[in-house]
Amino acid sequence: MLRVIITGTTGFVGEGVLLECLKSNKVEKVLSVSRKTTGRTHPKLEELIIPNFKDLKEKDPRLQGYNACFYCAGKSVSGLTEAEYRDITLETPLHFAKAIGDNNQMTFIYISGAGAGSDSWFMWARVKAEAENAFINMKGKQFKDCYAIRPGIMKASDDQKNVSTGLKILGSFGWLANLMNAGNPVGDVGKCLIQLCLESYEKSILECKDIDICAKKLVE
Repeated sequence: MLRVIITGTTGFVGEGVLLECLKSNKVEKVLSVSRKTTGRTHPKLEELIIPNFKDLKEKDPRLQGYNACFYCAGKSVSGLTEAEYRDITLETPLHFAKAIGDNNQMTFIYISGAGAGSDSWFMWARVKAEAENAFINMKGKQFKDCYAIRPGIMKASDDQKNVSTGLKILGSFGWLANLMNAGNPVGDVGKCLIQLCLESYEKSILECKDIDICAKKLVE
């Protein structure tokens, strides 16, 4: 059974992943680590409210006893300098990994984004790719297994609360994105993360098509 840490549960992706974990019979416990409360109650759910993840200590005792971590926290690059975006997208997640410490039972999954790449013209894409590589290189060292997920256009789950008007509009084209392998329902992203913890996948970086394959493999 999975005991899962999820960051960013008050954001769009994190909330969608949280809902799937709460529904799944493969998950027995969820620790939400976020800057504010989810406003949800559930027998599986515990919350750790941390305004600044960098305040977490190395090998923080509150993050021990888990065998999966889904790092969903993040922020759009809009309005941010490169230094600010690197801090949120790379340096803070790496600090969070240190706060977990060595855990040879854990599968750590970093939520990246479609279009990430070290050769991209876009700063955000290069920083995302750098973060992906940093976590993938922890496989077999700090953690049992590590993956990076690159979701594209995502359709919200019906019971999500943290969905902006822009995301609702974008998500309405989710059916088209799915046909073009350019997006996934956010619920399928959650199912994919659970499945990756149960059964390894041939790739360390998963694109939209891979997310769909993994989500369909999950048998509750």
